[in-house]
Amino acid sequence: MLQTQPLTKKPLADVGEEIGLELGVQMVKDFQVVNPTETAFFIVGRNIIDQILAQPDCAGIKFLSAYNEMGEKTFVYIGIDSYGKSIIEYTVINNIGNLVKENGIVADRVKTGDNPPIGPKSIPDADDWSWVIG
Repeated sequence: MLQTQPLTKKPLADVGEEIGLELGVQMVKDFQVVNPTETAFFIVGRNIIDQILAQPDCAGIKFLSAYNEMGEKTFVYIGIDSYGKSIIEYTVINNIGNLVKENGIVADRVKTGDNPPIGPKSIPDADDWSWVIG
């Protein structure tokens, strides 16, 4: 097929979109049915997200699959700049006016949850998406 429209690259800060509850539930259910023993969710608190996004030129956050010290699946997350490059260090002006290098934030310590046994749940809990199975 011939491309007639110019290709425009979306700014990294614009990646992601609202998908709605119905599609979100279906996507989670599809994953849980195929991967019943996989970790069902990871929770990251706002404070670390805000700290990462507050870094100079931070346009988003990259989540990398990893194993923690106990061998459990987790994510390491790091800020990315507007070019998609991981922010591993950046330059700032300190309180006496000198340029200094700061380390970028590399984070982990998520809270996880496991998939429940497949089957209906009597009362769906809006805070626990595991209710989508059933």
